[in-house]
Amino acid sequence: MIYQVMEQSSAKVGSLFDSLDSSAPRPATETIKGRASVIDGDTIEIAGQRVRFNGIDAPESAQYCQDAKGLEYACGRKAASALDKFLAASRPVRCSFVEWDQYGRFVGNCFRADGKSVAGWLVESGHALDWPRYSNGIYAQHQTAAKRARLGIWQGQFQEPWDWRANRADEIVPTTVAPSPSFTLLGSSSCDIKGNVSSKGERIYHLPGQKFYRQTKISENKGERWFCSEAEARQAGWRKSQR
Repeated sequence: MIYQVMEQSSAKVGSLFDSLDSSAPRPATETIKGRASVIDGDTIEIAGQRVRFNGIDAPESAQYCQDAKGLEYACGRKAASALDKFLAASRPVRCSFVEWDQYGRFVGNCFRADGKSVAGWLVESGHALDWPRYSNGIYAQHQTAAKRARLGIWQGQFQEPWDWRANRADEIVPTTVAPSPSFTLLGSSSCDIKGNVSSKGERIYHLPGQKFYRQTKISENKGERWFCSEAEARQAGWRKSQR
């Protein structure tokens, strides 16, 4: 398959380390191998260490795109869900080191147990973009195939994730705190505010810890959604729950 790409020479396979500390840089010969928890469409967590896929960029957890009919859908969470299913089909994941990013994340080239490139699959499936700034075009052909087939975000209109983040720089604050061990779709920027539409059509957002937060379920078919900040929720027309 086209997404079965060879690892770049700069990301050499090395020894597996058992104890991870993101504050201390390590040589590029190290690898991480284990069961991965999905953080968002281009980030996972293995043994407490955040791992950012090298050379690609996926829509953020709070990002929305337009489908072929012009209707909005949660493309960020859809990418994360697709990644979760892809990884579950062949565990564990192995990632070879490329560099540490500014948030203390291990940036690497990751592969499933069957050898399939995770980043390559994401781009070819239309759930992520080749990021020329870091990829040197290694996934350009994968992206061309996805665009031609109108897969994933290529079915309609979308904003490049790097531009989407730049326009919301004051709202998005990445964190290096380890995620829940289960797949939550909350994203690396803790997009865990629930935007609910009441039976009367009133748009109300619930914060973690509020009375009705845990029992509130998000149904995107009803126009409900997740938010990364209260400011974002209010700007979109939601009000805070009184309890």
